[in-house]
Order: sequence, then structure tokens, then C-alpha cells
Amino acid sequence: MRIEPEVAGALAAGQPVVALESTLLAHGLPRPANIEVAGRIEAAVRAGGAVPATVAVLDGHVRLGLDEAALARICTDPTIPKLSARDVPVAVALGLSGATTVAGTAVLAARAGVAVFATGGLGGVHRQAAETFDESADLATLAATPIVVVCAGVKSILDVGPTLERLETLSVTVLGYRTRRFPGFYLTDSGFGLDWQVDSAEEAAAVFAARRELGAGAVVLANPLPAAEQLDPALHERVLASGLAGLAHDGVQGKAVTPYLLAHFHRETGGASQAVNIRIILRNAELAARVAAAL
Repeated sequence: MRIEPEVAGALAAGQPVVALESTLLAHGLPRPANIEVAGRIEAAVRAGGAVPATVAVLDGHVRLGLDEAALARICTDPTIPKLSARDVPVAVALGLSGATTVAGTAVLAARAGVAVFATGGLGGVHRQAAETFDESADLATLAATPIVVVCAGVKSILDVGPTLERLETLSVTVLGYRTRRFPGFYLTDSGFGLDWQVDSAEEAAAVFAARRELGAGAVVLANPLPAAEQLDPALHERVLASGLAGLAHDGVQGKAVTPYLLAHFHRETGGASQAVNIRIILRNAELAARVAAAL
């Protein structure tokens, strides 16, 4: 693991650090806008009082914190694959490169001693999973990884109800930030409630500190967009329906589903979904920094 000097210094001094995933940049945002957004995300972490540490694997080395050249490589190379936790050992052993997913980032960040991670939306149980068994590795990974994940719920293209059931079964602590409603990524409210709410970064940090005393396991801090900033719900439903129909028509399965649907949303909403996605990650990055500072 190669830790960027500023990140290493912050960790050694006990200063707040926030991990950031690189798959969001490489596969969740269009090029070349992703480079500019990457800078804004890191700036949001700094504005919240923490040091940003974007995670990736480059040429067989786990990187915690990316310099300008490394960040540009992640954002501009169209061949960069996604690396979940199961894929990282392969990339390291064979000297390969890749962008880390939520699962991959969480495992590597926690191993380096980073306690807080900001992303857009979690992976989860896919629609029709009863037939396909398609469930993101994010869920099982978070069950075993001591980290706070600040997100806007799970991606709204997923099956939210079963995802929440799986999080409960896996004993992942889920908190709503100033809400008892679970956010739906592009949408403020997924239609599902939550058992627990915290109203400050300090309360979220206290819950994680107590959770960590009990052993491994993540705390998911669900941070909804204000209603005025969400994607229009009617537009969301129309685009989601056409996207799901496209999946079936084109035979898209597995890890290709999420990039396919995100690209479909960007295209069919005229870029509105991308603007919402950027607002989500910037808000989550700033909140994650405040949680890290409270810890």
C-alpha cells in the first residue's frame, strides 16, 4: 500500500481522513467532467475539516490518496476496470490497475486505519434477484468492515426493500441523517422508513465509536438530498422503466447493470441525473469530513 504523504501524515497525527472511491470517478461520471468533479469532491472534504484519500490500485499497488497524475489516469483511461474486494488481490498480484468500488474501498480504507468513507449510493439487491441471485458485494463487506459510510442510500435502480432487509440481516447499522426516511439516491425518499436517526456529525461519530467497541461492522449514514434538489420523481420513474426494459432487451447482467443504467439516466434526463449525482457526492463528502473530525 502506497499512502500519499499528506494522508500518511494525517493518519500518524490522528487527524481526520475521509476515504473516497475511484469507481465513482471512472465509471459513474462521464469524461472529461470527472476530473473536475474529482477536484471538487476533495475540496468538499477539506472544507469539512478532513484530508481526502481517494483509493485505487495502480500497477499492482494499492494507493491511498492519489496525486494529480494518478487521478488523471483513473479519470481518463477507458480500460480501467472496477475492482471489488474480491478483485483487489488479483490486481495486486498481477501488477494490474483498477478503480475500487464501495466494497473494495471500504476494505482498503479500514485496513489503513481510515474510519470514514464517502460515496454516492451503495450497491444492494438487484431487481429480480430471487431469480438471478444478483446482490452487490457491498452488503456482505460492510457487515465485516469497521467503517462509517456516508451515502445517499442505495442506488435507486436497485430493489430498496430487500436491500434494507439484507442490511438488517447482516447487522449493518443504518442511520438517517436528520430523517427517519431512507433516501433513494436520486430521490429524497425511497419510500422506506428507518429505525434510527441522528441529527449531527457528533451523534453519528458516537454511534460508530460504540459500534466499534462491539466488533467489526459498518455504520451506514444515509444523507438525503433536500427535496428541492432531487431528480423529478415522475421523470425518474419514466427513465427507470425504460432503462429496465433496455436491460432485458440488450441482455445486460452482473456488474454491467449499474454503469448501463447510470448512462441511460444521464442520456434520457439530458444530464439532469448527472447534476444530481454530483450534488449527492459533494454533500456526502462534506458530511463525512465532519464525522471524521468528530471521531
